[in-house]
Amino acid sequence: MRIVKLTPESRADILNSLLKRSPNHYTEYESAVKEILENVRTRRDEALFAYTLQFDKFALNAENILVTEEEIRAAYHIVDEKLVQVIRRSSANISAFHEKQMRSSWFDFREDGSILGMKLAPIHRAGVYVPGGKAAYPSSVLMNVIPAKVAGVREIVMTTPPDREGRVNPATLVAAHIAGVDKIYKVGGAQAVGAMAYGTESVPKVDKITGPGNIFVALAKKAVYGFVGIDSIAGPSEILVLADETASPGHVAADLLSQAEHDELASAILITTSAELAEKVSRETDRLAELLSRREIIQRSLENYGYILLAENMQDAVDAVNEIASEHVEILTANPFELMTKIRNAGAVFLGDYSSEPLGDYFAGPNHILPTNGTAKFFSPLNVDDFMKKTSIISYAKDALEEVYEDIVYFAESEGLTAHANSIKVRFGEGK
Repeated sequence: MRIVKLTPESRADILNSLLKRSPNHYTEYESAVKEILENVRTRRDEALFAYTLQFDKFALNAENILVTEEEIRAAYHIVDEKLVQVIRRSSANISAFHEKQMRSSWFDFREDGSILGMKLAPIHRAGVYVPGGKAAYPSSVLMNVIPAKVAGVREIVMTTPPDREGRVNPATLVAAHIAGVDKIYKVGGAQAVGAMAYGTESVPKVDKITGPGNIFVALAKKAVYGFVGIDSIAGPSEILVLADETASPGHVAADLLSQAEHDELASAILITTSAELAEKVSRETDRLAELLSRREIIQRSLENYGYILLAENMQDAVDAVNEIASEHVEILTANPFELMTKIRNAGAVFLGDYSSEPLGDYFAGPNHILPTNGTAKFFSPLNVDDFMKKTSIISYAKDALEEVYEDIVYFAESEGLTAHANSIKVRFGEGK
């Protein structure tokens, strides 16, 4: 891996390079996505079936679009029992973590008779997109579905592409069943996003769409935002390791490569104050990359978006961490908890040598659907609140309104909204 001295100029160059991976830069695909969505919106099932035949080579129809209970039972016989049990244990951890996020409605009863409050309620129907084929990740099924389930969403539907025989990845089916998905539809791509956003004869319209996908799925989610809610427009995976001279070069290198193997656009960055660690990690990543099964992807990722940044001091290193705002941040220093308080921008923070990033991907419980491409500056991990609606409650008695009505009238009239003012005045015999 290349070693670069951390300066304001190098930091700016790296940030510009990382931002080029954002789905917002892939505008050449937008017209194709727009056409698919418009066809699904107007032709509904007819378009859905045609696109599935075109892209997935399966003759989808109204009779076979829905995954059956028999198919789910068959999936349990295909998936290794050990994996089934691991999925169950992971599911329990994810549920326990997200249950702590639940909040209740609240009401403030005042002495003047007024009542103010916030009513919390789950959305009615959530839609989850799950990639198929080689990109099938049952862990992401759990991370998308369980927060919705904990929130109390009444119906959770899932779309995922079939293979040429109309089969869905069995591990995906097992994870969906364990997590509590209500219905699974055999459709993928931008057309699946359109089906959940607009509704078709077979696929119901949802209130919110979550889940990862390729660039067409990401752009489709961006396009339908407003018709439905979405979690985020996810970019390629990222890891940033903040380390000092106490870190293990082998552990740092292994952790960097754990994200570089996702795809060629993944980013892996080490920021350190130790020149000796930087050199050792550079050699170790080169050595280890040659031994791993996805070495070609890893090498392209490191060539394009892999950096070892050598900082003069830890404050400069922390400032760079906050500016990059990575999806995953590992702190491998003598006192990681002290530095953790200074990290403002990160999707998830992993503290200490035994908290490597895959722990969060699969098992610990916090959600692994995290903000990417610097959006950790203003976005949060997927959580229970993403599936809750908040409604303000206001109730004033006559005496309470009388005490403040002149202020309201004055405020409304200052904005030129006389009808607003009049709706208050008429209650006290002064309106028109």
